[in-house]
Amino acid sequence: MQPKVSIIMGSTSDMPVMQEAAKILDQFEIPFEINALSAHRVPEQVMEFAKGAHQRGIRVIIAGAGGAAHLPGVVAALTPVPVVGVPCRSSISLDGWDSLLSIVQMPPGIPVATVGVDGGQNAGILAVQMLATGDDAMLSRILSFKEDLKKKILKANEDLKSHTFKFRV
Repeated sequence: MQPKVSIIMGSTSDMPVMQEAAKILDQFEIPFEINALSAHRVPEQVMEFAKGAHQRGIRVIIAGAGGAAHLPGVVAALTPVPVVGVPCRSSISLDGWDSLLSIVQMPPGIPVATVGVDGGQNAGILAVQMLATGDDAMLSRILSFKEDLKKKILKANEDLKSHTFKFRV
């Protein structure tokens, strides 16, 4: 089985966030790989990975990084594969804001689709949606997933009716 999605992170300290993307890919039965690659510590490996990703069958890259989060942008500069950036809070970040701005503020011609800070789950969902554009069966599954989200909210509103308050109208 060949991976269709590659999840990469600047450090394994990002794993709690990035595993949420992996859980989504597992749920949708999409083969993926997951690795730590640092744009600052192993730039040669990042370059090799990014330049060869599409030739290995990778169709979406999910790249998480904290602090001066260069990994998603560097990868996007070197590959034709769509990159979803995940800004991660870290011990050296400014509550994730520096990571968010580093990822979202890319120069023209080097797009990185960016989810919210610590948004690993949304990155996984976005990767599934990207793959679904060319796969009717996957599109059907993502539509069902979205319908389930709707049902959860409708049920939550029904459950809220059981909470009584003196001045609730």
